[in-house]
Formats: sequence, structure tokens, C-alpha cells
Amino acid sequence: MMIEVVCNDRLGKKVRVKCNSDDTIKDLKKLIAAQTGTRWDKIVLKKWYTIFKDHVTLCDYEIHDGMNLELYYQ
Repeated sequence: MMIEVVCNDRLGKKVRVKCNSDDTIKDLKKLIAAQTGTRWDKIVLKKWYTIFKDHVTLCDYEIHDGMNLELYYQ
């Protein structure tokens, strides 16, 4: 199922990414990297205090359409 996820880096940059709910966090990071011009492995995605792991799918984390994630760079 196609969903749209919004990632906000707290520095005023908001990235909207369309992806599938069965994509992994790594897939999502690669899509964000393509839009922001950063390397995907420098991206950290969080929600509250949960750091999302690369190999887990979006649906396993219950990330759904329109959800906001926090975008950090390491």
C-alpha cells in the first residue's frame, strides 16, 4: 500500500516521501537521501525516543500514511 511520510529535521527542512508500507526503514532513508542530497547511511529516523532500525519495515513500526518522523543526521 502506498503511503506518504513526512520527515522534519527541525532546521526547517520538511521532506515528503511516497513509499510502500512494506518498505524497510533503509528503503525510506534512500528515498529521503535522494531528495535531500545526503547519504542514506548518515540519516537517523526517530519518533519520540525510538530510533528506527534499517531492516524493519514501516508497517512493523506502524508507520502509516501522513505520519511525521524526526530526521537527524549523524
